[in-house]
Amino acid sequence: MNSTEDRRILRTQKKLKTALLQLLKEKELYQLTITEVAKFADCNRVTFYSHYKDLNELLAAIVIDHLENLASDFRKSFQNLKRFSSTDVQRHLPIFEYIYQHQFIFQLIIKGEVLPGSQNQFCETLVQISATELQLEETSDLEIPSLNYFMTYGSLGFFFYWIQQDFKDSPKTMAGKLAKLHGKMYDGSVVLDQ
Repeated sequence: MNSTEDRRILRTQKKLKTALLQLLKEKELYQLTITEVAKFADCNRVTFYSHYKDLNELLAAIVIDHLENLASDFRKSFQNLKRFSSTDVQRHLPIFEYIYQHQFIFQLIIKGEVLPGSQNQFCETLVQISATELQLEETSDLEIPSLNYFMTYGSLGFFFYWIQQDFKDSPKTMAGKLAKLHGKMYDGSVVLDQ
């Protein structure tokens, strides 16, 4: 496959993803048809089926894209650091900013009502980064994985609260609140060599 074909495939997939997200703002997933999504994306059913088997697979691909981008933004928050404090707002801010910029899809992901398992995907994305790229500075009686899961899945409730409040507080305010909560549980982390 040449680069022109690759670009065409990516462009078609992007059009289908955009179409599904737009239509989900008007209808529930179960109310949509592949024909409707394909038509909105300015293509046909055959084209749709050459990329995805159904609307759930298309939505799953959208979720993966956004979680990969969220992970990338999260990594940037500590990329050039050797260590950071858990009370550092800048460490949490990229996550809140990305979610804020993509409110609609993260409402779907975090509420987990449209795509079962998306809440776990969200948490596992953050857990993997913390488990493989960060390490607590201080020693702890708790196993690091258990603390990592507690912090991440507890944060899910925090993000859910933010959504329920219709994103009333700014990303910076929410990052500050989460930093305070994390500061009560551990002091800081060391960034592992990559």
